[in-house]
Amino acid sequence: MAKTKVQYEYNMHCLSEILYEYLASAEGLSEWFADDVVERGDDFFFSWGGGPAERATLIRYKPESFVRFRWEEDEGTKYFFELSIVIDEITDDLSLNITDFCEDGDEEENRLYWENLIENLQIKLGAA
Repeated sequence: MAKTKVQYEYNMHCLSEILYEYLASAEGLSEWFADDVVERGDDFFFSWGGGPAERATLIRYKPESFVRFRWEEDEGTKYFFELSIVIDEITDDLSLNITDFCEDGDEEENRLYWENLIENLQIKLGAA
């Protein structure tokens, strides 16, 4: 089934180096993205509520810039989710840009899901 590409931008009030640690490490991701995250090489295993772990592979990254993961169910496709740090050259404002793919018709649910996650992240960072 085809998925729709969605993109979001969230203003963050923190240092890019600190934010990147929350995006690229199992410890950081377990603070806001999932209940538990285990990293084995390029594979990250995410679990919620004690349920079975879901595997995502780190397929691209650039330190202090972005991470791109692909869920196991999306292997062999162009689908991924990416968390990228963008700093405005003029104002020095920092934002977290998210690229994701969702089922057609689930765009609003996906947006609300990410908004909730980013709110949790902002609280953890003191960046709300």
